[in-house]
Amino acid sequence: MAAIIGRKLGMTQIFAEDGNRVTLTVIEAGPCPVTQVKTEETDGYNAVQLGFGTTRPKRLNKPELGHLKKAGAPPVKHLHEFAPEEVGEDLQLGDIVTVDGFQTGQIVRVTGVSKGKGYQGTVKRHNFATGPKSHGSHNIRQPGSIGAAAYPARVFKGIRMSGHMGAKQITQRGIQIVGADPEQHLLLVRGSVPGGKNGIVIVRPE
Repeated sequence: MAAIIGRKLGMTQIFAEDGNRVTLTVIEAGPCPVTQVKTEETDGYNAVQLGFGTTRPKRLNKPELGHLKKAGAPPVKHLHEFAPEEVGEDLQLGDIVTVDGFQTGQIVRVTGVSKGKGYQGTVKRHNFATGPKSHGSHNIRQPGSIGAAAYPARVFKGIRMSGHMGAKQITQRGIQIVGADPEQHLLLVRGSVPGGKNGIVIVRPE
């Protein structure tokens, strides 16, 4: 069992032994130092906090620097908590989590923030159908009725309308690990994962 924080580098492709093309996503995963171990007695719940992405100390405030110094960890940019069973219950402060904990063929789930699409209409955002495009139609890409005037005289919550699209946390499941490079801290996974290049992703066991 292993879980790790990484950064999406981009996509590439390889050719399998049978000649089929396999699309891959390259993830720079780790190394992730253990920055805190939480227990029921001290914090009310069990968790292991990992860090990722070294940065300059001037980029962090004094509480953050003190927290990392107490753990003996370098200045890191991203912190994330995992359940002990996801990363290993025997981890202690100062331990380093790397891609060595992942095996080729293992199925994982990847969490990331999807690409932002800005303000979009209902056709693109919710796959609404368009209206007729001829004979004087004035309702080609309009959303249509969103409620009645007399009753309820308001718009119900949750009505699918135009608005900000994307930039949401998404977890994609059933992703297969194709390979790993411990020396360069790289994970190769089949298919695509949420987010754009350089986006932070969380890789967990399925």
